[in-house]
Amino acid sequence: MEKNWISYPEIKPKPPEIECDVVIIGGGPNGLTAGAYLGKAGQKVVIVDRRNELGGGIATEEATCIGGYRHNVHAVYFMMVDYAPVYPDLKLEQYDLKHVYPELQFCMPFKDGSSLCIHSDVERTIKSIEKFSKKDAKAYQELFTKAKEFVENIIAPGTYVQPSPALESVVKMQQTELGRELMEFSEKTPLSVVDELFEHEKVKALMLYILCMWGLDPTQSGVGYLIPLYINRSANYRLVVNGSHSLPQALYKVILENNGKILSPYHVSRIIMEGKEAKGVELENGPTIKAKAVLSTLDTHQTFLQMVGEENLESDFAESVKVWMWEHWSLMGVHMALSEAPDFKVAKKDASLNKSFIYVLGYETPRDFLDHYDAIERGEADGNIGFNCCFPTVHDPSQAPPGKHTGLISVMAPYELKEGKEKWYDINFREEQIKKSIGILREYAPNLTDEKIRGTYISTPLDVENKYLDM
Repeated sequence: MEKNWISYPEIKPKPPEIECDVVIIGGGPNGLTAGAYLGKAGQKVVIVDRRNELGGGIATEEATCIGGYRHNVHAVYFMMVDYAPVYPDLKLEQYDLKHVYPELQFCMPFKDGSSLCIHSDVERTIKSIEKFSKKDAKAYQELFTKAKEFVENIIAPGTYVQPSPALESVVKMQQTELGRELMEFSEKTPLSVVDELFEHEKVKALMLYILCMWGLDPTQSGVGYLIPLYINRSANYRLVVNGSHSLPQALYKVILENNGKILSPYHVSRIIMEGKEAKGVELENGPTIKAKAVLSTLDTHQTFLQMVGEENLESDFAESVKVWMWEHWSLMGVHMALSEAPDFKVAKKDASLNKSFIYVLGYETPRDFLDHYDAIERGEADGNIGFNCCFPTVHDPSQAPPGKHTGLISVMAPYELKEGKEKWYDINFREEQIKKSIGILREYAPNLTDEKIRGTYISTPLDVENKYLDM
């Protein structure tokens, strides 16, 4: 006899409410840092993140799906390790957080067999530039000395304090001679500084790249204070031992030791508003979190227009949020699992050139970089390109199996392609980008043949957006 089955709707118990002092939306480096400081200050902190792993863009993954190859899929160059107060304040080194500081910071090989280098030792950098121009070497020495003075006395200290109103900052800057000098810099563009100070095309090419690799438009004015910062930092990049993810792991431990709570993977559906005050967050398929304060690390559009809701905002503030726009370009990363380290042509004369932290390839003149930048404006990813690349395992063997290596190519690329951003999903197009990038690398390091590349992984601008909600 056939049995009659009666189906009942599944009844899920409603998760209990959580109460805390501060709830933080996003477990990236900013959210973790805030959570660690608040926890040490005695606040009860809850961090909510939509991903399984905390750390946001500071991530290390076996992205090529080959065991033992650890790839830093987004952040790899850490520029403020020697200044950021988070390291001594939270005593992160006691959580086994270590960095490598390569002596050779940048190497820019050229097709004629020459190369230009930036070292942690400024005197060695000057000697490298002197091979091309004594005038440029002197100009670099003066610029680097002045940039260091700006960073140590104004920029670095000003980065880690509560921001003040713009007018107040201007008045304060004008009260000292050094401040007035920095104000003069603020009206300059990266291109104007390079053209004004340097004469040799190859020196100009490297200087322009290091000024623009973090997002400055070559012709952008009004942000000139970043120019001395990037000049100074170009000799101060660090690599995290055991992979970038070790940094958020250390912050995570500080939070847990101070009774903080992590909820992941949960997506925040809205910020709970009572009148004009934020009183917590509501999670999709998760508990409601009541809090005295809500801290969001997402961008202003998502935080205010979506999670707070435009109806809860002053109209002029809502309109100012809408005006904010994303940059027009992003990064395309090509990660490689290698059976051996690269052997650069320029290292035949000097083996130490195989030990650079960062390589800049594909640009012979500043015009080459400007042409690449113009192609991005047109939404093109099919012309001649250059990029920076690094091989972390040359400096930290723990990130790959014994004797093996990882490599990363970082290409400035348009988010919105002329064929539409969905083109980034096209498998054939993605494979073309991998082959093209590795082909350029191979012009400088010919030993990296196909059989030496065990696996690849590509992260396109659209992949970045999908993976990290605030990028």
